[in-house]
Amino acid sequence: MGLFIGIDVGGTFTDFLVMDGGEAEVFKVLSTPGDPSIGLIDGLEKIAATRGWGLDQLVPTIDRIVHGTTVTTNVVLTGAGAKTALLTTEGVRDALEMRRGIREEQYNNRYTNVPPLVPRYLRIPVKGRIGAEGEEVHPLETADIESACGLFDKENVEAVAVCYMNAFADAAHERTTGAILDKRLPSVYQSISTEVLPSIRFYDRVSTTVLNAYVGPVLFRYLSRLVERLEELGFTGTLLIMQSNGGVVTPEAAMGKAAMTLLSGPAAGPGAGVLYAGSLRIDDCITVDMGGTSFDAALIKDLQPFTFTEGEINRYRLALPMMGIVTIGAGGGSIGWIDEGGLLRMGPKSAGADPGPACYGKSGEFPACTDADLVLGYLDPDYFAGGAMPLDAQAAHDAIDTHIARPLGMSVEEAAEGMYRVINTNMAFGVREATIKRGYDPREFPMVVAGGAGPLHACMIARELEMPFFIVPRQSSIFCAAGMLMTDLKHDFVKSFVSQWDEIDHDTLRRAVEELIDAGRKTLLGESIGEEQIEYELAMDMRYLKQYHEVTIPVALAALGLGSGGGNFDPAAILEDFHREHNRLFGYALKEEGTPVELINIRLRAIGGTERPSFLREEYAGQSDLSDAIKSRRRAFVPESKRFDEVPVYDALRLGYGAFIEGPALLEQPNTTIFVSGGFDVVVDPMGSYVVYARDKIGVLPKTVLDILERIRRPMDAA
Repeated sequence: MGLFIGIDVGGTFTDFLVMDGGEAEVFKVLSTPGDPSIGLIDGLEKIAATRGWGLDQLVPTIDRIVHGTTVTTNVVLTGAGAKTALLTTEGVRDALEMRRGIREEQYNNRYTNVPPLVPRYLRIPVKGRIGAEGEEVHPLETADIESACGLFDKENVEAVAVCYMNAFADAAHERTTGAILDKRLPSVYQSISTEVLPSIRFYDRVSTTVLNAYVGPVLFRYLSRLVERLEELGFTGTLLIMQSNGGVVTPEAAMGKAAMTLLSGPAAGPGAGVLYAGSLRIDDCITVDMGGTSFDAALIKDLQPFTFTEGEINRYRLALPMMGIVTIGAGGGSIGWIDEGGLLRMGPKSAGADPGPACYGKSGEFPACTDADLVLGYLDPDYFAGGAMPLDAQAAHDAIDTHIARPLGMSVEEAAEGMYRVINTNMAFGVREATIKRGYDPREFPMVVAGGAGPLHACMIARELEMPFFIVPRQSSIFCAAGMLMTDLKHDFVKSFVSQWDEIDHDTLRRAVEELIDAGRKTLLGESIGEEQIEYELAMDMRYLKQYHEVTIPVALAALGLGSGGGNFDPAAILEDFHREHNRLFGYALKEEGTPVELINIRLRAIGGTERPSFLREEYAGQSDLSDAIKSRRRAFVPESKRFDEVPVYDALRLGYGAFIEGPALLEQPNTTIFVSGGFDVVVDPMGSYVVYARDKIGVLPKTVLDILERIRRPMDAA
């Protein structure tokens, strides 16, 4: 078997996890925002160099590359997308600008709408109308489309979005339009709403379709160049692209539906969280990932990451399935500053990879979170990135002194402590956003902590949220890259099916689901997935009559009399699940009042299983002798005592299964450092992960963690 490589392109670093059989290797290079493929190739060259090879020798040995990309995300955030036009039904050309008619900040009269991605002169109305039931109310005027093609050609339009009213009920008019565009503008990227999002709600559909068009040409060019470059180097394996829904697709599928990758970057994190929490037989957890630029938090319940079907990116509506990830501007590069009221703030602005924090020595003048961590003693300036990237401690000291300490009238160390506390509070708020707003108590969940910077801050986040323990995977610094290698192919399908629940024709509903299953099956078979590797997950969007928002309810295929389990249609059980979930989310249900319930959409996810490498290595078996792992002692700030102490520093990679260390302590790996604060201890689990727990909450630890602690106590007692 050849190499498996997961690649996560972040705002500051591009992460690589290389699996060679059972051996895992971690690599990091600085990202290249201007062209992310440069950083990607730089990383492959670094991997090749460690083997004494050239790039052309490494690439042919790779069986699979799974790539998470921020290309489309950055396009929307920076406004650097393709010149896009829109063909839409006459009378609704301004829906893109009117949006839902609701001001985002209701009491801010100066708050203006985000500028539409398509200017009005390129939003062309087309005569023709499909009714809500799929009937043709007015035939399509193809002359309007022909005329628009002339304008688009003259204006050098790169992408055309097509979104007609009620097209979800009958796609005939959009298919005809697509055929005309193929003929008249063959080199222009097409985004057809019934291919991108064939569901009810016009504004959601038109916004998502336009976003797809806006980013499509950019992603197409990027992936085309990447595929061509890899082929030139002799790559004959499989390249897969991470989607926002936590699954992967082929480059061809991603090019055609580019909006699927708008949240590709962090989407693999929750899947990795399932792996590491599941190894301790823990079904619920919160994944947190603190990188160089951002902090991501996601909730996992019953080993299933939460998925949403609507959200926003840079204030633009996106209604495709995506992982339920809360992202805030809090990372190692987050800049410290003082607001107009004289209060210390951290982020969201980031120093990024270039120039980076002041301690990077690349002319960065503003103090960042990494500078504070260095001043507080949590980082070894000579061992950052395993020694490959020494840090300038004096530059960090001077930046904090100039911009924070002197303006606030405090010492540099006090200012660094303040920066540390503020960013920890920000991240705790992000975790609350991912849990409390969804009806869950964060105290009942452990964290799975990731990112190069995350393990330095996790103890204080846990203390703020009263969490009893958290897990730091050995691969935490490349968490998303690890998750990518554990990911299956996933395709999401949706069909609007508007009906009151007690009036549904069961046979019609069953046929609609079967159509979606057939579409998913054909798609995966076309990607060389075997029939036995395919699974389906069904869900329904339901609401009380005349409500504005729906609740998505997972539904077993057997509840519709489908699937290998068979069974009979059980509408009462589905309805009961809806009432229960509505009550959990909003604190009430209208079951006793007899309020009618209506079905809005049917959703199906088709999953194609892929081969997954194992992260469990034999060398983790057996307890380590801590004397072999101790490196030194270092002066570091301990929040519990509010002073600097001499803290032991361990080589974390020398710690085996069952190794136990009392805090305060620092555990160093080449690409991350774990700070175990004064009120915490740490033990190594069978996967080589570090389980850090609060001493005063040991009574509420799960049995699997207590078993590890009991395992190391028995030999100690015998001695």
